[in-house]
Amino acid sequence: MPGLRRADRSERPTLAVVGATGAVGTVMLQILSHRADVWGEIRLVASPRSAGRKLAVRGEETEVVALTEEAFDGVDVAMFDVPDEVAERWAPLAAAKGAVVVDNSGTFRMDPDVPLVVPEVNPHAVRMRPRGIIANPSCTTLSMIVALGALHAEFGLRELVVSSYQAVSGAGRAGVATLRQQLSLVAGTELGTSPGDVRRVVGDSTGPFPEPVALNVVPWAGSPREDGWSSEELKVRDESRKILGLPALPVAVTCVRVPVITTHSLTVHARFEGEVTVDKAREILATAPGVVLFDNPAAGEFPTPADVVGTDPTWVGRVRRALDDPTALELFVCGDNLRKGSALNTAQIAELVAAELS
Repeated sequence: MPGLRRADRSERPTLAVVGATGAVGTVMLQILSHRADVWGEIRLVASPRSAGRKLAVRGEETEVVALTEEAFDGVDVAMFDVPDEVAERWAPLAAAKGAVVVDNSGTFRMDPDVPLVVPEVNPHAVRMRPRGIIANPSCTTLSMIVALGALHAEFGLRELVVSSYQAVSGAGRAGVATLRQQLSLVAGTELGTSPGDVRRVVGDSTGPFPEPVALNVVPWAGSPREDGWSSEELKVRDESRKILGLPALPVAVTCVRVPVITTHSLTVHARFEGEVTVDKAREILATAPGVVLFDNPAAGEFPTPADVVGTDPTWVGRVRRALDDPTALELFVCGDNLRKGSALNTAQIAELVAAELS
């Protein structure tokens, strides 16, 4: 960004990365090492048991410090990727010490005094932060909202129906370890050919999932909410409404866990205010920042997690007008849930704040 490069790092904002040793924190350090260097000191913060470890960021070995009040001394921006209960305690403290907090937990997303920001969609919201905290949306919402925001700006969204196909890394390191363990148990077998055979072999090794995820799909992600809905499904509904500024938008969501390590996928049925055309939709998606249109089914070209993992954009394919509704579009969307779905969006928000401080 223009105006962010200064004579030396000592004059640039100080950044704290809280949760630097976690799965998203690891990706965050990679992203910070490859994006434009707008930061002075980058302070790595984690639980006391991780203090003293050294991690590489910007090509330098940096020692991790323990999460204490003193860790935020002199910090301008603090990025949090920690469990909800840790963010609830420490994010307000960091803000009280003068840092602008960018939080990746679910604690503050629906707080009316905390903006929920996607830089490609609502960057202006960054400046409206009375609590000194900015929230990062959930990885499932982020996997689709950049593309959806571009279409909404042109056509005016009026209804959304979504099914997600969520990677196991959305459940953290335990989710990844569980899938890998289960794959080792089923590899080279004839399992998956009779009722319950996978379950019998996997046993109780389902980790954070209610059912085996290897050779299976699990129509559940999150924790139970009223009337049979899950917390993940309500997140997508509530966060989409807040980001797009559509508080009454009808949204229906079904979240499904699939045997993919990283990268969430979604089918999207979006109804708009008037008639839409595929040509115009493709034009919008092809030029939207942060979106890649990859859509030629006749040639076998459409996004899949195996191709999208490790990349930053939202990938969109299977763009069709609904068969029975000229105002609706059908899309298939993929996004790396650890990059744009977590670390990258957090870093982009922090950079918007850094631009204010320059």
